[in-house]
Amino acid sequence: MSRIGVLVMSYGSPAHLGEVAAYYTDIRRGRPPNEAELAELVGRYEAIGGVSPLRQRTASQVDALARALNDGEPGRFTVAEGTRHARPSIEDGVAALDKAGVGRIVGLVLAPHFSSLSVGAYADRARRAACSAQRPLSVGTVPQWHLHPGLVGLLAERVTGAQQRAALATGDGKAPRDVAVVFTAHSLPARILADGDPYPTQLDESARAIAAAAEVRHWRLAWQSAGRTAEEWLGPDVKTVVGELARDGMRACVVCPQGFVSDHLEVLYDIDVDLRRSAGESGIHVERTTSLNDDPAFVAVLCDVVRSAARKKDSGQ
Repeated sequence: MSRIGVLVMSYGSPAHLGEVAAYYTDIRRGRPPNEAELAELVGRYEAIGGVSPLRQRTASQVDALARALNDGEPGRFTVAEGTRHARPSIEDGVAALDKAGVGRIVGLVLAPHFSSLSVGAYADRARRAACSAQRPLSVGTVPQWHLHPGLVGLLAERVTGAQQRAALATGDGKAPRDVAVVFTAHSLPARILADGDPYPTQLDESARAIAAAAEVRHWRLAWQSAGRTAEEWLGPDVKTVVGELARDGMRACVVCPQGFVSDHLEVLYDIDVDLRRSAGESGIHVERTTSLNDDPAFVAVLCDVVRSAARKKDSGQ
């Protein structure tokens, strides 16, 4: 049985402040940020300690996944990392797996929900890279895994813990389950709706599943981190939703960034700094769920997702 390559794909992050300009130029398809934009971007990184921990978090997830896969089936899997806007690139990851002599590649994007602009774009890029490999390599990317029972259970546990912390923070005697929960994910251009993109539906599905598992009584779905472009982006924004909760008399709420699996800028700045600042001005306390990062239980979920995809391919599904 041939060895299976596992290409773990993520967005990527600058390693230090000196890489911020090049990183955002790549995101903006070759258009560098102007001086004011760059200063604002650097300021965000400085507010979370000078650098995003995403590179280290992703590397830890990849290493842990490789160990878990090969503990169960020694020598069966070779794991490589590939990022969209940094190093190692997706092309670097495919080249590493090609050099390792794998027979085929299972692509896993560290984003549970499918969109043609996210997971679909990663998959297309990996396939193009595989076409340039020294040997013919097939790439089958896992389309989505947002309803994996292990993922739903882990996020439900984190929601319950955050509700308890939020209830204690207000000291108003409210039962933890009565603390409202706002589930968030990265916004995308609203034009995806015209194409029937499943991203919004899948986010609603996972929010419902997590809320049910955690027995949440009041919850909302919101969007965050929209791009600063002229086109319309999916909403409502999380700031708007939290502001509405404050006007309804809520003294605390929980934000669960269900679309993200690691600590990074969109969590540590957009929620922990920017959202909390605006929420404080509205008189409402925001408690965030802890990120999954390299929690062994989360790594077990990733391991199961990869093995399931490999089995389906083996059986011709």
